[in-house]
Amino acid sequence: MSRVALITGASRGIGAATAQVLAEQKFRVVVNYRSSAEQADEVVRAVTAAGGEAVAIRADVTEADDVAAMVGETERQWGGVDVLVHNALIPFDVTSFVDLTWEQLGGKLDRELRAAFLITKAVVPGMISRNYGRLVYLSTGLSRRPREGMITLGTAKAALDQFVRYIALELAPHGITANLVAPATVDETKVTGQLRTEQVRHLGATNPMARLVRPDEVARTVAFLASEESGFTTGHYLPINGGLSMD
Repeated sequence: MSRVALITGASRGIGAATAQVLAEQKFRVVVNYRSSAEQADEVVRAVTAAGGEAVAIRADVTEADDVAAMVGETERQWGGVDVLVHNALIPFDVTSFVDLTWEQLGGKLDRELRAAFLITKAVVPGMISRNYGRLVYLSTGLSRRPREGMITLGTAKAALDQFVRYIALELAPHGITANLVAPATVDETKVTGQLRTEQVRHLGATNPMARLVRPDEVARTVAFLASEESGFTTGHYLPINGGLSMD
């Protein structure tokens, strides 16, 4: 039987690319979206046209009722969630600390962790019952290496990073892994859309590979962590940055 993968924020960018890559690898894919129904339907059509199985489900991942309904619908259709890829981008402001308000920082922290908490809480009981699960969370290099203007995103993702390590530790005895994928700036995403053209050009030019990361490159790393072959890899933070930083 095919494994079931739930991908939050899958109507575009990294999420859409991940849906397509996992479908190629015979996963049944839930394409979660909040407001981009047309784009989510396009992802589903692309997956099914290639011979895969996919369904689009609307849910705001910061709302408990929405998350519960989405996971419940997935369980009714396909029996449960084997893989969670938490990719949904929680909005944030690009600002300096001097201009930063607590509402901007605290709001981002609250929504970032609320979403991760709710979606993880919803899928983990089923994973425990099956003694199998893969949890993959999208982080960012900004959680470890600050960049001007990105204090809200970097701080919130740093909190997410530590949350995931605790999840990985507690769930390991149940055959469940939890890992972080941390790309550098990814081309053709909402984040790059918030940057000035010259900033995007500079970020690409200063990368050792002289370009930005592509969504499909992130998706293929996610796919490894979603696979059965990654069963002894947990609690890790995997940068995808073309050599921009080397640990």
